[in-house]
Amino acid sequence: MEQWIAEYLAAQKRAVDSLAPAQLAGLVETLRTAHAADRQIFIAGNGGSAANASHFAVDLGKGASDKLARRFRILSLTDNLPWITALGNDYAYDEVFVRQLMNFGRAGDVFIGVSVSGNSPNLVKCHEWAQTNGLKSIALVGAKRGRMADLADQVVVVGDTHYGRVEDVQMHVLHLLCYAFMENPA
Repeated sequence: MEQWIAEYLAAQKRAVDSLAPAQLAGLVETLRTAHAADRQIFIAGNGGSAANASHFAVDLGKGASDKLARRFRILSLTDNLPWITALGNDYAYDEVFVRQLMNFGRAGDVFIGVSVSGNSPNLVKCHEWAQTNGLKSIALVGAKRGRMADLADQVVVVGDTHYGRVEDVQMHVLHLLCYAFMENPA
């Protein structure tokens, strides 16, 4: 068991080390620009990535905002279960996020899609809609990249395909984005 744990931790470290600081600095700048212009930030994911999206919305909306003169306007599209089930039932599951984005999203806003595969149909639709409607889009994906990587304005690829490792590193990235403002508010 100790050997397996050591190998798991080594693989996790390699996944974290696959991130490029310059790329992450670009994401911080996108959020800084959106914040300065009082733009809305949207985030969504499925499964563990949905939990990460919700966690990010809390940390950016509360933790990071507590350090700034004006608060971030952040909404996780994963958090309104009645709306999600109504959209899934009345349309299709691949519409559950984009139909929310249609209600709230405006040109200049930011959409962040979080997916290990990069091919989640409901997130791909959000990136397509963002592209057509003038939203800046960010994709956090695993090594397979997927369609989201082709559509997004900014892409962060975690160099692994293991779902747990990629989701963990994606949460690293989301925490980093929040703490960039919490620890560096200027």
